[in-house]
Amino acid sequence: MGYRASVVDRVQPGVVNAFPRSEAATGFLRAMRDTIQLLCVALVLGGCSNTVAAVTERVPSASQPACTFTNPIGPGQDPWVIRRDGWYYLVEARRDGIYVSRSRTLTGVKANAVRVWSPPATGWNRRHIWAPELHYLDGRWYIYYAAGEAGPPFIHQRSGVLESVGEDPQGPYIDRGQLFTGDDPAAGTENIWAIDLTVARLNGQLYAVWSGWEENRPTDRTPQHLYIARMSNPWTISSERVRISSPTEPWERGGPLDLNEGPQFLFHGKQVFIIYSTRESWLKEYRLGQLRLRSPDADPMDPASWIKSGPVFTGTEDVHGVGHASFTKSPDGTEDWIVYHSKVSTAPGWERVIRMQRFGWKADGSPDFGTPVPSGQAIAVPSGECQAS
Repeated sequence: MGYRASVVDRVQPGVVNAFPRSEAATGFLRAMRDTIQLLCVALVLGGCSNTVAAVTERVPSASQPACTFTNPIGPGQDPWVIRRDGWYYLVEARRDGIYVSRSRTLTGVKANAVRVWSPPATGWNRRHIWAPELHYLDGRWYIYYAAGEAGPPFIHQRSGVLESVGEDPQGPYIDRGQLFTGDDPAAGTENIWAIDLTVARLNGQLYAVWSGWEENRPTDRTPQHLYIARMSNPWTISSERVRISSPTEPWERGGPLDLNEGPQFLFHGKQVFIIYSTRESWLKEYRLGQLRLRSPDADPMDPASWIKSGPVFTGTEDVHGVGHASFTKSPDGTEDWIVYHSKVSTAPGWERVIRMQRFGWKADGSPDFGTPVPSGQAIAVPSGECQAS
């Protein structure tokens, strides 16, 4: 999502950094940031004791029924969860790199994090690591992420990919470099701003979808669109990009910046969806929209093949700014779950927490996400989780 650097490294749109940052000042601010974030999470969860439970695997208290959990499960943003061979993996960006956690239970997926990659001291991807995703393709794990060489303003963000050396998602990884997200890879034209890249195979063809700009500009107050392109392998985009969505609907507009971002593929039977985030990531109005492929054999590279609807998931008086979701199954495979983040308050900003809840399907086969479950309300753990734990 746009404007996602850390609190220390970014300024709110329209606000100017008031002082230069020495190493000492930066360290002090980082410590303040971490303390403030923990306090914010504590307020959401109802106290410091609950905060400790939120950042570890949850153990039901005497007042909480067994085999239940409560949202939020901990601090974080842009959650990407994947399940394979009985394990759940969560990939997330932190100040010092990309981390992968693993757990037998979905609700415990924040535990056991291992750093699998650190940004280099120099180069295009040395700062502002945003929204990594973990995918298993052709016998290897791949992490897709966005990064930039400097900022604010965040005008240098590009998308990169890491490839696992073996079949362990917790590393080690090699850097496959920057992906081409410009207009014509064959012509070697300029690479263009891109974040939130995701991948999926449709009818045997691997595709990349991401949030990008029409052209590079000197300001990060630039509208974001969704683009798709074909890939010849997991680290190479091999076709021209095609724009499949822009923030044109009334429910996608209304704030200081129009954007579509955070696209995620969601499959149900033969139906293909892209669930994406819209409105501003730092505002309480952040929400989810939906693209549906007209038919299983429709060409994903044709913008007319995608039908837009929304919003399909919005905040409430208790849960604000819901967005950037990923999707997974319960341990026994019988339930569908959405994992997403929300803001800790209604005030503009990027302090966020991770939530999850079960979702269903409508009669037409589209997802029914319902409404966000209030903070602190007991939720039955995913089916099969009590046995898994």
